[in-house]
Amino acid sequence: MKFGPCPVGDAQGAILAHSVKLGGRVLKKGTCISARDIIDLRAEGHDRVTVAALGQGDIGEDSAALRIARILQAPGLRLGPVFTGRVNLIAEKSGVFRVNTALVNALNDIDEGLTLATLPDYQRVKADQLVATVKIIPYGLPEQIVNAGEAVLSADALTLSPFLGGIARLILTETPGFKPSLLKKGETIVRNRIEALGYRLDDVQTVPHDVDQVAEKLNNSSDLTLILGASATSDRADIAPAAVVQAGGEITRFGMPVDPGNLLFLGHLNGRPIVGLPGCARSPALNGVDWVLERFSAKLPIENKDISAMGVGGLLKEMAGRPQPRRPKS
Repeated sequence: MKFGPCPVGDAQGAILAHSVKLGGRVLKKGTCISARDIIDLRAEGHDRVTVAALGQGDIGEDSAALRIARILQAPGLRLGPVFTGRVNLIAEKSGVFRVNTALVNALNDIDEGLTLATLPDYQRVKADQLVATVKIIPYGLPEQIVNAGEAVLSADALTLSPFLGGIARLILTETPGFKPSLLKKGETIVRNRIEALGYRLDDVQTVPHDVDQVAEKLNNSSDLTLILGASATSDRADIAPAAVVQAGGEITRFGMPVDPGNLLFLGHLNGRPIVGLPGCARSPALNGVDWVLERFSAKLPIENKDISAMGVGGLLKEMAGRPQPRRPKS
């Protein structure tokens, strides 16, 4: 592709690089200059214009962007219209957006004019949300560059796992003197949190903060069981995790490198997941609970290595009710 100033008389068929005012209209950049445009340019006294001229083997920006975007399109992702060398990819449903970082990096490393920008891996998205954009920076690219871009990509470069949800149940525990308002607040916020992920809270029970009492209420009647204790879980042998083990289940993870959310625990009983909620689950603010529940709803793996990988980016915003908890009192 050639780029630069050109005599108006030689500009037919070239791409206008900068918009030009022509009396009552504007000849916009990106326009393929026609014979009529040349007449109007001369009438306004223009003898030179800056243009881009595609050479043999070059592909225009719109065609190049569309070719790359079509490779990236996956179930649940739709393509937006092509404009100015750009094609957006948009989520069709709410869910968890996944990015194959290695493939995106490989594409962006081919040529400076071929770019792909995405949301972060494991980003929660809503229907109709922009998740990625392909942008061709020059007005055209050599075909071998576009071919190379297509070659490094695969159908799983970008994926969307929609929220599928299911039936959930919540066990609340209380200690002597525990405020009923806190029980109600906990139930309301947990309900709102999981319903936004497609779950239906089918059963809520309140029991004393006691191993036997909690164990008695545990069963495998729901797709997901949540336990919100009156007192924070401090150890695998503490009340709530001990109750899971006593009921015949297993604790697979205690603690996570996300704050707020450190004291979450995971387990299972008869093949169905149990999540021990930390105290921050009583706040609607983003915390580690959200990241875990999102993956459960989207049916994504949530193993020890997945939790461990949450540390980078896991320092979340302070909650109003817990100002500066990480700083020692002076």
